[in-house]
Amino acid sequence: MVERVIKTGSGWRLGWNPEAEEFQGLVAGDGWAIELTEAELNDFCRLLGQLTDTMTQMASELMDEEKIAIEAESDLLWVQVEGYPQAYSLQLILNAGRRCEGFWPAAAVPSLVQAAKVLKVF
Repeated sequence: MVERVIKTGSGWRLGWNPEAEEFQGLVAGDGWAIELTEAELNDFCRLLGQLTDTMTQMASELMDEEKIAIEAESDLLWVQVEGYPQAYSLQLILNAGRRCEGFWPAAAVPSLVQAAKVLKVF
């Protein structure tokens, strides 16, 4: 049996509960939380990884003081990173079903990205 997983850091939480009926995933920040379906959680982790990789690649092409915003979208959700390649905020909007928004400040994003990469790797 796969156990429920909750990963937490400064300003964020990520959760995975394979036993839940509808909403197996959880994303949260300071003062807010959204339950996600497995498909939404998978898309969130995948798109976040893509955006993080893009930000890393952009680091060599931007001037030090140059900010950028990059977005990615699936049928289920929209994700955007905004700021500098080494420090950027993250925004999430659900596109399907219920309408929800989430935001993480730049300080929370690096550890959230690391947790998203390993959340469902058993």
